[in-house]
Amino acid sequence: MYYPYLRGKQFELIALRELSEMMAESPQKVSPIIEPVKNSSTLKTTIKEFRGKGVNFNIILNSSVGDLIGSYIDIIETISQEIEDYSNFQLGIIINSKIDVAEVKSIMDSITFDFVGFSLIHIGINSNISSIIEELETKKQVVNNVIYFNKTSRRYYREFLSDSRVGLDDFFNSLPRNSDYLSVPDSQFSEEHLFYNDDGYKGFSDFLTVGDHYSDSGFLPYAVAIHLSYTADENKIRIKHFVSDSNSDTSDIGGKFMEAVGKLVEWCDANHADSYAISQFRELHARGHFPGLGSIKKLSVMHHIELVKTLI
Repeated sequence: MYYPYLRGKQFELIALRELSEMMAESPQKVSPIIEPVKNSSTLKTTIKEFRGKGVNFNIILNSSVGDLIGSYIDIIETISQEIEDYSNFQLGIIINSKIDVAEVKSIMDSITFDFVGFSLIHIGINSNISSIIEELETKKQVVNNVIYFNKTSRRYYREFLSDSRVGLDDFFNSLPRNSDYLSVPDSQFSEEHLFYNDDGYKGFSDFLTVGDHYSDSGFLPYAVAIHLSYTADENKIRIKHFVSDSNSDTSDIGGKFMEAVGKLVEWCDANHADSYAISQFRELHARGHFPGLGSIKKLSVMHHIELVKTLI
């Protein structure tokens, strides 16, 4: 099963919302993990959409980035307001080296609605993890142990049963500037979807074509880059990077987008690549319309989830 990990920024949430019907149709294939970063109307409408479509999802209560650090009460209240009697979701708790049983108990005591169980996101090794899990399971079962391998150890988590283990990694080749992708037009991504069962995991997770780096600041880029996942070499996932050419300044972002999306459409036509997101890129190219930088990321995220779903 695939657990795409997304921060709850506006266009990431809109991507999930627009894929809600597809995820509902494949309940054993995709279950997104959301780390809320703002208590926004988009977060509320996304929860409402998941409820209406019957999507299984995971929502983290103790966010590690954004405006909601330390504000688990706000996240719990938002869920409570929007979820009604729906319970087909998991509550996520980030496990680092500092969280303790008292903090976990405080979080649990604030929950008044029903849910499937807990998803633990392990981003650090906690010496009290057995006690934390024991405390959590007085309320609900820990159904997912999501292990971030970049920040933890595979060996440490052998104690977790395979029917709860989910591997998380940041596979995106993040470069300092969009224009840098001109020299790296194609990069390796992942092959976890091929081997996670053999490795003793129930599922796998990644940060899609966004990467783990979180920033809340916006700026006009010198170059526009579109990141599109695809399969090659026995269904391993790679990323094509389509980049604008007129990158000497920050003027005419729309023109830069048309340069990048023109390359994308040409490559997709030549390689018979298609998805809902690609059809949207084709339409934007045909209309000569720039939808905004956020929409580019939204379509890239949507395509990646669509692609992975077809591979599992």
